[in-house]
Amino acid sequence: MLENMEQFDYEKVIEEFEELTKDVGRVQIETLKWILEENREAEYLQNLGLNGRTDPESFKACVPLVTHKDLESYIQRIADGDDSPILTGKPITTISLSSGTTQGRPKFVPFNEELMRTTIRIYETSFAFRNREFPVGNGKALQLIYSSKQFKTKGGLAAGTATTNVFRSQQFKKTLESIRSQCCSPDEVIFGPDFHQSLYCHLLCGLIYRDEVELVSSTFAHSIVFAFRTFEQVWEELCDDIRTGVLSNRIAVPSIRTALSKLLKPNPELADLIHNKCSGLSNWYGLIPELFPNVKYIYGIMTGSMEPYLKKLRHYAGGLPLLSSDYGSSEGWIAANVNPRLPPESATFAVLPDIGYFEFIPLREKEDQSLDITAVSYSFTEAEPIGLAEVKIGEEYEIILTNFAGMTVMLAIK
Repeated sequence: MLENMEQFDYEKVIEEFEELTKDVGRVQIETLKWILEENREAEYLQNLGLNGRTDPESFKACVPLVTHKDLESYIQRIADGDDSPILTGKPITTISLSSGTTQGRPKFVPFNEELMRTTIRIYETSFAFRNREFPVGNGKALQLIYSSKQFKTKGGLAAGTATTNVFRSQQFKKTLESIRSQCCSPDEVIFGPDFHQSLYCHLLCGLIYRDEVELVSSTFAHSIVFAFRTFEQVWEELCDDIRTGVLSNRIAVPSIRTALSKLLKPNPELADLIHNKCSGLSNWYGLIPELFPNVKYIYGIMTGSMEPYLKKLRHYAGGLPLLSSDYGSSEGWIAANVNPRLPPESATFAVLPDIGYFEFIPLREKEDQSLDITAVSYSFTEAEPIGLAEVKIGEEYEIILTNFAGMTVMLAIK
């Protein structure tokens, strides 16, 4: 998978993770202190009267529990070009857009170098545990990833989806070179302006490098399922492209056509092989390992709202392991999947105690009994937040995240 496996010592990463999690209470206090020291000059903290204090007690006494909506006026000022320390001590470098699933519309989320650092920490940790269980070689990855266009806010900050901002980061690209295989597709495909054209070319590039592909991944399980449903419709056209070495006219973006012309050469033998493989499948079961015989696993977010896609994904996977990726929110990362052998329905995630300050609101079940003794309903009542070191197995919580971009927000996730 790596050109030089010595570049990334996954055993060392796992050892450091295990050491951090032995004393999460201490690490969390140090992390909070770091966040507050980095942002002590921020207007938001100054107005709350924290006065430079960095201990958990002062933080809890002065800083209220808020949702993203409560911070929108501050974030809008940042987006509009106010470069004074509003929420953070360090400059905000980009604005990330959330998926819009929480509020029904995308949220503006400040993003800076510290949040990029925590993203890299999650990727490194999760890769280390995956590579220990499912070691890969020097092959390639069929990464079904898409980076939409960035735009400029009124104040000139680049704004785009969180994945777009991450994929465009040079720091992140350098990290991927050391921890992940080379993507089959050139950047022109990943950053293409048309999703459907990029998807077609991802599939084509994967087929060109079929013997070298060692993993299939995307951000969400839905994206992988959609890609191979699309493959069912276009596979014969893809075979024609490979047979003749001429890219389909459906690809109209000049930069993509130029990039693919460097990879696509006439290969009738490969076209015949793929055609025979597809023709011999029963209802497309086991499509992925038939197309890519050296794939070790399939990787992406497969929990929560992605679980309904697992049945179809398993159909395409034909027995290949499905590995669920990490746990996070628009405001920041929370936990890594350190037990990748567990099926997605049983996935567990371990909080990295040095990537943010985490509090948990216990949810207590409350029985509401009406006059009709046969009608009993249940609801939840919230208790005071507790720290990461105080959570208990089997309990339900809402998470409060304080990240390195100056945001302390309650997340609607459990």
